[in-house]
Amino acid sequence: MSGIDELLARARRALTRVDPEQAAALQATGGLLVDIRYAELRERDGTIPGALIVERNELEWRLDPTGAHRAPEATHHALPVVVICNEGYASSLAAVSLHALGLHRATDLIGGFQAWRAAGLPVDG
Repeated sequence: MSGIDELLARARRALTRVDPEQAAALQATGGLLVDIRYAELRERDGTIPGALIVERNELEWRLDPTGAHRAPEATHHALPVVVICNEGYASSLAAVSLHALGLHRATDLIGGFQAWRAAGLPVDG
């Protein structure tokens, strides 16, 4: 097993990952969907209505509820957060990073944005 495969497997063991329908249900009850895809993918494929757009390299700064650069949506450490990348790989690593910041309910979307779209859930653009 490669190093990155091992790292990804460890990250996923630390998470309770969600499928698209579970992510939509979390959003409907006040959870925060965070799209970390880069601009080209968002322009090509669209975005999830209501999702917070945060480039991966800014994620920890924008989601830290105690940070000076936090997004207004990052209100507390118990906030349910679902990180979304394109296919569900980078988001697993990002969600574990949020755990390290104390966001213990952070997780990621299995299959990423592509799974959301394939499930027929709403997409803008």
